[in-house]
Amino acid sequence: MALLFEQLLNGLQFGAMLFMLASGLTLIFGIMGVINLTHGSFYMVGAYCGAFALGQTNSFAAGAAAGLAGAALYGLLVEFAVIRRLYKRDHLYQVLATFGLILFTNEAVSMIFGRQPPMVEIPVFLQGTVPLAPGFQYPVMRLAFIVVGALVALGLWFLINRTRVGMLVRAGADDREMVDALGVDIQKLYTVVFGLGALLCGLAGVMAAPLLAVEIGMGERVLITTFVVIVIGGVGSVRGAMAGALLVGMVDSLGRAYFPQILGAMLSPEVADMLAAGLVSASVYVLMALVLIFRPKGLLG
Repeated sequence: MALLFEQLLNGLQFGAMLFMLASGLTLIFGIMGVINLTHGSFYMVGAYCGAFALGQTNSFAAGAAAGLAGAALYGLLVEFAVIRRLYKRDHLYQVLATFGLILFTNEAVSMIFGRQPPMVEIPVFLQGTVPLAPGFQYPVMRLAFIVVGALVALGLWFLINRTRVGMLVRAGADDREMVDALGVDIQKLYTVVFGLGALLCGLAGVMAAPLLAVEIGMGERVLITTFVVIVIGGVGSVRGAMAGALLVGMVDSLGRAYFPQILGAMLSPEVADMLAAGLVSASVYVLMALVLIFRPKGLLG
């Protein structure tokens, strides 16, 4: 029971990180119609800027601020310099341009911060564990990740459903031409949405830095999973991004915990470990296929 409880919380933590990445990406693709492969690079930039500032100041608050600002500013720069020229282009141009930006960003980050991966320690106030049940302790840092993910979800819900910007975002997702015809500066709306998506990536990078390896190319690995989350949840839906992120997080976490045990009871340890690793990697894609069979537009598309 303790193992199940731990893996459920791990799934929530992984799902929180995926939601921060997927919510911004689904807004960008749903409203702007841009396939932005550079999205994972904003996650990397946020992690590197946060790690650098933390190393210089020994303050997690300064690191968090630097990570958010670095990712948001780089996102705005990318939107101004490249993305706004691709809005009315074919998706092939968008894929090629943003793939080139991935290569550029990786080299730029390695030139600025060096190729040696920075070590990010867990902040003192987030170290240790807390008792959640008799005999069960869970890391404070992972709980903080879950709490931050929940706060981001509430903030996005309020922004999209209770503010004028959110009204324009929803209208832009339904009919961009009509919003533009009504006198709304659609260019500014696109810039705000793109900057918000980059900011959320930076937040995910800052929170993940003490738990995962901060290295060049870290954004590409999580980008594929983020697209899977969007497909499962439904393109353009923030609620769908949350549902997809939680599903993928749970499937990945529970698979890593139970596949080795199930296969180990039937096969030799060497074969079981190798097969379990492959099944865990494939499980999220099987989940995506099952969802698309019954809901071609995603759960909440």
